[in-house]
Amino acid sequence: MRRKSRIIQVREVKIGGGFPPVVQGMVKTDPLKVEDTVREIKKVQEEGAKLVRVAIPNIKAARNISLIREMVDVPLVADIHFNYRLALEVIDRGIDKVRVNPGNLSSREILLVAKKARENKIPLRIGVNSGSLPKNLLKKISAVKDNKEERSRLIAEGMVDTALNCIKLLEENGFEDIVVSLKSSEVPVTILSNKIIAEKIPYPIHLGITATGPPPGGIIKSAVGIGALLSEGIGDTIRVSLTGSSVEEVKIAYEILKYLQLVDIGPTLITCPTCGRSRGDVRSLAEGVLQAMKNIHAPLKVAVMGCEVNGPGEAMEADIGIACTRQGGILFKKGRLLNKVRKDQLLDTLIRELHQMDQGSGSR
Repeated sequence: MRRKSRIIQVREVKIGGGFPPVVQGMVKTDPLKVEDTVREIKKVQEEGAKLVRVAIPNIKAARNISLIREMVDVPLVADIHFNYRLALEVIDRGIDKVRVNPGNLSSREILLVAKKARENKIPLRIGVNSGSLPKNLLKKISAVKDNKEERSRLIAEGMVDTALNCIKLLEENGFEDIVVSLKSSEVPVTILSNKIIAEKIPYPIHLGITATGPPPGGIIKSAVGIGALLSEGIGDTIRVSLTGSSVEEVKIAYEILKYLQLVDIGPTLITCPTCGRSRGDVRSLAEGVLQAMKNIHAPLKVAVMGCEVNGPGEAMEADIGIACTRQGGILFKKGRLLNKVRKDQLLDTLIRELHQMDQGSGSR
């Protein structure tokens, strides 16, 4: 069961309140290069991002938000560190949401941003990172560096306390249009800190693992950390962070949601791992199906199995599938045999059937 928070709205996008988790993208471009930034925002949006975050490193970048805002229609989030004046500037320039880090802004500065945000009906994300905790806490953490469990606990609790102090400050000053995130490059710390804070606040939670690195390691870290929390009902927006393409980040985010059955979009491929019983080249068949699935929109389960044991029996939940046999192969639907097929026609037969099902689903 999903944790139900209060609803925070970013333009037309609703976050929390039991709505499906929202995928956020982040562009890698310098906002001083307006055309490049707009181009990447549009690519990320086309991949399905409902919010797009832009780093704001300086005042010139902040001023460019008004130009960027005019050229895209997806809600934009400004990522602010160290200089609260950048947050004030982007709000004046039409930004839709602002992320601030209480680890590098003072209480006074955060309140000034909140005042401006309230006047413009802009939500704030209180984004706490494990790398920007108070110095006195970092000393405690350093003292137990050889005790992994204790170290993780101290970091997680420090992140939670930092977020709660900032939330209390905002609430005492009448600001409650809040999203919260607690992120670390360490998966256990991220999981623990979010579990703790989920029980203490009514606000939506944004999930992510920081500094994950390039694929495949970065994908695995993100899937484990984000997936573990989502599987326990925690998380209202997500962003996958990779040293790589911003478009790939959005793709992976949707894959995580899809495999947790939190969104119902696009096809899913089921394949056996192959063994000594395999009667065909399952990997080659699977790669061919994956290529064809790029043009499929319906939420179909597609199976490619190497023998009669796995298909259709163990793949009976598949909407459509093929299995290799000694004589050739079979085509099946929902565990029911449709036809025997020559081995050299297996892939084409499955793809043809897949397109017919997609067209009949009305998913386009």
